[in-house]
Amino acid sequence: MISDIIEIEAKLTLYSTESGGRQTGIKTGYRPNHVFEYKKNSTDFITTYIGQIDFEKELILPSETEIVKVRFLKHQNISELVEKGRVWWIHEGQRKIGEAEILGIISE
Repeated sequence: MISDIIEIEAKLTLYSTESGGRQTGIKTGYRPNHVFEYKKNSTDFITTYIGQIDFEKELILPSETEIVKVRFLKHQNISELVEKGRVWWIHEGQRKIGEAEILGIISE
């Protein structure tokens, strides 16, 4: 069976409110914009990817770092971007609110 989901384990850090992050925490099932690439010499991103962040605790608050699972829909070139050690950024619209690093691939 071919899956349309890629699931990974990642280390997620939410930026502090003072650094431009959220004012409130996130709950499991959170679906932000995931950005892997920006245009050269710019803060504009090339594309965003669809992914859901899941975790055990009630909330991840601004400034916290947690180990999470992220499930991405396989579309565009997401399979080429997902590799252990890769860092990507978490956005709400244009606002960058955090970053994450891939610790391992659970399923492709």
